[in-house]
Amino acid sequence: MKKIILLSAALLMLLNLSFAQKVPYNVVFDVTSKDTVVHQMVMRWVKEILKADPGANIEVVFYGKSLDMITKDRSVVADTLVKYAAVKNVSFRVCEVAMKNNNIEKSQLLDGVGTVPDGIYEIISKQHQGWGYIKASR
Repeated sequence: MKKIILLSAALLMLLNLSFAQKVPYNVVFDVTSKDTVVHQMVMRWVKEILKADPGANIEVVFYGKSLDMITKDRSVVADTLVKYAAVKNVSFRVCEVAMKNNNIEKSQLLDGVGTVPDGIYEIISKQHQGWGYIKASR
């Protein structure tokens, strides 16, 4: 009887493992810093996440004083950012309120950078959908 119970338990564990689903890798980054070291760090994280899991969904949201990171002729990570912006599961979104407050027009944004009406609301929405949250700072 013990053998049957142990065999049944082992079989159930194997079935459980075979049907176990991988937890989706969805992460939203919150960037508010003007610090170029933070900008470089975020791009390194994007690269490392995609290397570990090419199917990961990544969104980087900019507001506050971080707009230099996504503005033409100001960004120290422009080439890398544009490269990753072309990846279908990576997005860079800037808060339209922050753009207005910093006198930035859409034409000044790097290629591939989109806008959202409210950066904080965007982050909260992603968290509500189960996305992980990372505040980029040092």
